[in-house]
Amino acid sequence: MLRLLQIEFQKLRHNKAAKVITITYFILITFIALIASIEFDFAGVKFRVADQGIFNFPYIWHFNTYLVAWLKLFFAIVIVSMMANEYSNRTLKQNLIDGLSKKEFILSKFLTAVSFALGSTIFVFIVSLILGLFFSDYNEFSIIFSDLEFVLAYFIKLTGFFSFCIFLAVLIKRSAFSLGFLFMWWIIEWIIYALLKFKFFRGTDVAETVTGFLPLTAMGNLITEPFSRLNFIQSAANQLGTNFERDYAVHWYELLIVIVWTAIFVNLSYVLLKKRDL
Repeated sequence: MLRLLQIEFQKLRHNKAAKVITITYFILITFIALIASIEFDFAGVKFRVADQGIFNFPYIWHFNTYLVAWLKLFFAIVIVSMMANEYSNRTLKQNLIDGLSKKEFILSKFLTAVSFALGSTIFVFIVSLILGLFFSDYNEFSIIFSDLEFVLAYFIKLTGFFSFCIFLAVLIKRSAFSLGFLFMWWIIEWIIYALLKFKFFRGTDVAETVTGFLPLTAMGNLITEPFSRLNFIQSAANQLGTNFERDYAVHWYELLIVIVWTAIFVNLSYVLLKKRDL
């Protein structure tokens, strides 16, 4: 496996676009943290996002993993273009001629995706830990390291999403069309949800249950929105007579659904490549 990773990172080392996008991704994560910690002055009223409790332990694990997960599209671009370049530059065929099997080729792409997901997870963990130690009102050891299941969910979510990107890149062969199909599939899942929710099964939870098994929705369900957990949001809702009772937990069955989809995408990528005449 180490040999396969070395081959992939050797290719990425000579890909300037991939390096720029990857560096931009990590810089953006850092900037989000810095902006949140800056104190702003609006007409004499001083305001700092960090003072609103978003960096309190253990809430910070939920907030940061949800927020940073939106940046996964940066790595998606790298993964899709990396796969598309294999076709356009004919390096895929050359790798196979040099003795790399099709199974090893797909495995190398998957291991690269897992490396990206792991690297991002570790970086988010470190940044969140530092911010929490600086700004959190709760610094007890048991509180700091509670709710770490959100970090695990973040890793599983990215791995599943990147596996989907690999599958689309193998299927379509062109990076722009692969990303376009990814966006189109997201719209398709929303259409399915809307039809089930507002046409066929009104007043029931059938739409949520069915679409919860679709890939992008399943990935999105791993980490629910954290904003309604904030105290000032809860207080405002109570004053307006609105109740924000939501299930914010990371459930094992939701993790399992994404893991199964990850296995499906990797195996479909291999099946497509195995049957395709290169």
